[in-house]
Amino acid sequence: MGNALRLLYGNFCKPSAAGDSDTLGPHGVSAATVGVSALAQDLFNFEITSQVPAGLSNHVVSSKKAQAYWYKKLLVAWRAAKPPPITPEEASRLVIKTMKRHQKADVEGLLAFYGLPLPHMLVEMSAHVPLSLPQGVLFQLRTLPVDPRLITDGDTIVVYVSCSDPRESSSVPRDVQVAAVERSSARAVRNYTRADALHQTIINSGYRMINLQNNDEVLARRYRIRLRGIDAPESAMPYGKESREELKKVVQGKQLTVLVYGEDQYGRCVGDVYCNGIFVQEMMLKKGMVWHYTAYDQRPELAQWEKEARAKRLGLWASRNPKEPWEWRKDQRNRRS
Repeated sequence: MGNALRLLYGNFCKPSAAGDSDTLGPHGVSAATVGVSALAQDLFNFEITSQVPAGLSNHVVSSKKAQAYWYKKLLVAWRAAKPPPITPEEASRLVIKTMKRHQKADVEGLLAFYGLPLPHMLVEMSAHVPLSLPQGVLFQLRTLPVDPRLITDGDTIVVYVSCSDPRESSSVPRDVQVAAVERSSARAVRNYTRADALHQTIINSGYRMINLQNNDEVLARRYRIRLRGIDAPESAMPYGKESREELKKVVQGKQLTVLVYGEDQYGRCVGDVYCNGIFVQEMMLKKGMVWHYTAYDQRPELAQWEKEARAKRLGLWASRNPKEPWEWRKDQRNRRS
């Protein structure tokens, strides 16, 4: 088996992260890697046995012989992909491109078999990180990798920024600096009770010691980010969980660029968020995971991206008459009063 395929299949066979136990599709793969691990496994098995997966014929119209031909082509395409597909969208695009001359029913059936996005569900991103700061931006943040546990819903993220960043280094409170030094000394002599108490002091001040992949620790400042111009369904609303999971899938473990325009009434920084060059609000709108929050943002491109998702009936727009989250919150307040 090719190294890329072996490595990918090995990675997907590792235990999933805590809180990621939801399963989808006939293979029961985790929600974060829906279908991709199953496809990698089946390509691995096909290379050894020349057998296509059982049950595929129930989803496609062509013969077993034709199916074997697809898997030969997909195996070649997967090996050639650098890097190989990781997300469901990447895997879906590879399948669609490789099978572009085959019947539509077969392409869509194969995608459905693995729970991968169908062609009409894929979206193209158009916005990128601005080369210079747009008018109205107060400051820019470059975050540490995002902890998925700190993604509260589809429009809010808690992030940390290293205090080695020039913007942060000059504003760290004196008591936080002292606590960080004393905590390091306490850990060096294995006085973990003292170290934990000092860390709690740091946390109470809006900071935290963050472990990096190389086991180094950095002092970082906490920011709550409200994604500008969108409004996600609340967790208790229909599609609230799906909206949060989509945002988590995009940003977890990634370093973000955040352009901050202001602060809302809850002390959150209101900003545009970019992840690996992707404008996160565009992606969430085009996938039908959030509403355009017109009361606070009149950008026409956001309205257009929502319109596209509505036309395709993606995400929350699959419902005939989804309730606006701001109206839902208003109803909740009226019931409590």
